Amino acid sequence: MAVYEVDPINDPRWGEFLQTHPMASVFHTTSWLRALSRTYGYEPFVLTTTAPGQSLQNGIAFCRVKSMLTGSRVVSLPFSDHCQPLVDVPGDLVKLLDSLKTGANTRRCKYVELRPLDAADADLRHGAGLGQSELFCFHRLDLRPSEYEIFRKFHKSCVQRKIHRAERDGITSLEGTSEQLLSAFYRLLLLTRRRHQLPPQPLQWFHNLVQLFGDKLQIRVAFKDCQPIASILTLADKKSVVYKYGCSDSRFHNLGAMPFLFWQAIRDAKRREATEFDFGRSELDNAGLITFKDHWGGRRSQLTYYRYPVERSEGAASLWRIDVARKAFSLLPDFCLMTAGNLLYKHIG
Repeated sequence: MAVYEVDPINDPRWGEFLQTHPMASVFHTTSWLRALSRTYGYEPFVLTTTAPGQSLQNGIAFCRVKSMLTGSRVVSLPFSDHCQPLVDVPGDLVKLLDSLKTGANTRRCKYVELRPLDAADADLRHGAGLGQSELFCFHRLDLRPSEYEIFRKFHKSCVQRKIHRAERDGITSLEGTSEQLLSAFYRLLLLTRRRHQLPPQPLQWFHNLVQLFGDKLQIRVAFKDCQPIASILTLADKKSVVYKYGCSDSRFHNLGAMPFLFWQAIRDAKRREATEFDFGRSELDNAGLITFKDHWGGRRSQLTYYRYPVERSEGAASLWRIDVARKAFSLLPDFCLMTAGNLLYKHIG
């Protein structure tokens, strides 16, 4: 069985295939792949067992990441919470993974990484020599019940009351993709990333997402007396709406603006006949974020990432360097922090 490489941006078969495959997500789309390529210079490609000229029967999407700082690697996909291999036949998956490993060795890639949403074929990946690399929590909310039933499952104190307080205190919101909303979102993102001692993603990344996704992207900004105090960015594809980015001004956290925005996004997703709201991944050591997402009454599961070969941890020395970098980021002025993000993000995908 031969393995072929497809250009998912220029080959129309990829988009056609995504429309029919039930596990295809927003992270498989041409819009997402174009944004990765335009912003960071990554090279998207798809491996498939389908011969040229035939309708695709399977495919795994990847990006080649080339970096003098962090090494060359193949990732499915950078900056994506998950990217399920769209392969239904186990034998095809084994063939594709074997070909991927051979190509990685030939190109001297540092590693290959898969980020599947469904771990049902974990034994196959293990048999193919891929080992577990990272674990995350993943939350998603079923939107098929009525709006009343969905709201009733929210945590009374941590979600319902905060939404009511935001409404009572006159918190308002605007949604769309205007330059004004993007600017407000990015100012709040800069505040949040500084609070987390990290640089912000490049502004150009968000400009590209807005341009490529059109009305499938929504920026929601909450205001208190005309001042932006919180914002979230969501992406839609087929029957799913994905929460991707959130940011806020910590001085106004007690007003419940973030729960208010999430509720607005959930209601809008339901009106658009979406059946799932994807809250995204959370790092296992971020107990506060995991608890926040637990309070929305959705389903929590585990995301497992796989690599070939499995990298050994650098241990305490690596953690020390990360800690020093975080402290440095917290001290940089805004312009320098944004410049750091522009320079670094393409190396960490």
